[in-house]
Amino acid sequence: MLDISTYKVAQVVLMARELGRAEPELRAFIDRLTEEEQASLVALMWIGRESFGADELEEAKRTAMAEATTPTANYLLGTPHLSDHLENGMDELGISLVDDEDDLLRGG
Repeated sequence: MLDISTYKVAQVVLMARELGRAEPELRAFIDRLTEEEQASLVALMWIGRESFGADELEEAKRTAMAEATTPTANYLLGTPHLSDHLENGMDELGISLVDDEDDLLRGG
């Protein structure tokens, strides 16, 4: 189970798509997440880029916690195609971000 809401994942995805404009906001947003939320975000990205399978979510979260040597925002923002990997990870877990993304785009 993810330790981060789909709404927060959708926020990261939308900001990552606009990284040139939204990098400071995205960095601050990730920095404000709890350690568990950050580990879930990293695990989700890893699942989306196929470093782990969806059935390995708990292992991916434990690995993210154990191997965190740089700030999570630095690690994630240095990852090419971050928004794609997060969306793919959610798809692999069978979770849709469409409603949350729509709410955010409408200002909800």
